[in-house]
Amino acid sequence: MPGAVTATAGAEPSRPTHLLRHNRPFRTLFSARLVSYAGDSLGLVALMFHVAETTGPALAISLLLLVGDFAPSLLGPFTGALADRLNLRRLMVGCELVQAAVLLVIVLTLPPLPVLLALVAIRATASQIFQPASRAAVPALVADRDLEPANSTVGFGANAAEAVGPLLAAALFPLVGVSGLLLVDAVSFLASAVLLATLPSLPAAAGPERQPSLLRQARAGMSYLFSVPTVRVIFLGFTAVVAFNGVDDVALLLLARETYQVGNSGAGLLLGAVGLGLVAGYAMLSRWGTRASMPLLLVVGFAVSSVGNLLTGLAWAVAAAIALQAVRGLGLAAMDIGSITLLQRTVPAGMLGRVFGNLYGAIGVAAAASYLAGGLLLDLTSAPLTLIIAGVGGLVATGVVALRLPRAMRRADTGGAPAVD
Repeated sequence: MPGAVTATAGAEPSRPTHLLRHNRPFRTLFSARLVSYAGDSLGLVALMFHVAETTGPALAISLLLLVGDFAPSLLGPFTGALADRLNLRRLMVGCELVQAAVLLVIVLTLPPLPVLLALVAIRATASQIFQPASRAAVPALVADRDLEPANSTVGFGANAAEAVGPLLAAALFPLVGVSGLLLVDAVSFLASAVLLATLPSLPAAAGPERQPSLLRQARAGMSYLFSVPTVRVIFLGFTAVVAFNGVDDVALLLLARETYQVGNSGAGLLLGAVGLGLVAGYAMLSRWGTRASMPLLLVVGFAVSSVGNLLTGLAWAVAAAIALQAVRGLGLAAMDIGSITLLQRTVPAGMLGRVFGNLYGAIGVAAAASYLAGGLLLDLTSAPLTLIIAGVGGLVATGVVALRLPRAMRRADTGGAPAVD
């Protein structure tokens, strides 16, 4: 494995700066994701500007977000199977080139809404394929002891890039307009593809001659997900926490405007606080995360992210709510790194793409369900009560995970794992 060659010798995990300086393949993956995530967040803002200017209704923007986030999530079993079936380097390069091509078509045509939504769906599907492939590539590029700092470093870069993207869009929009922003996004994907093409070959765990059909691989991935206790607990726990807490974006906006009666600036600070906490959390975990137990980090992350919403619903002022959401961001970083690292260490290489594909797909579906159910709850009650209910539900799910995960891991230590198809 490349990680065995590029990682430095010794029992202690490498520092993030050491990984980035001395592990060229990992540095390449990190840089590629940094570039494409910044461009992607910038491009999303540009598309929202375009739809708002040309169609007007908020429903059109909602449809844009729906096809960009929710629809590709339904393909999770198949996008993950592709990551286990194909060479990861070629797959990631192909995904970036597809996204660049779609954006160039949009730039050149600025099509009507139905065609635009179809093109956005294609781009989002390529992004959905890229996610599990990039997660599955990390264990092949770094030593096992370096997984925590590697995952945290990638998470820090991706979230920092996503935070910077809208700021770049706001700064560049008066100069280049929507087409210019989309062109910058397309160039970012092309740059990412060039970087990824320099990675070492990352072949599938099983050779092409042993590959079953894509449908069979997708079914095997779903079967594996629910047949391995540790994986099942992480998958169901993560999905449940998101299903309860995913409504927070909508609830926080109403909390700022209706409960605290602050303007757009205050609402923006409240919505952006969790992002600041996320970036800070990834930065902290990249440096000190190797000292933590990953199961404990996962459970603490679930708990902090849920308590953050619960206490935000009880907060007496917008400043307190902003602080609580920043702390909640720390919990989101912890649950992300805990789950990724545990799965990378638990799941065999030939199944890792499918597990991540199914996990990210389920998270997207859970978030969409939370938006719908939470929207109804917001109409029937209020933003503070909705956040309290979301936090309590997340804590119940956290308690179940805290009870079941140690038992599941003990069973994994004493029993065998299912065969990988």
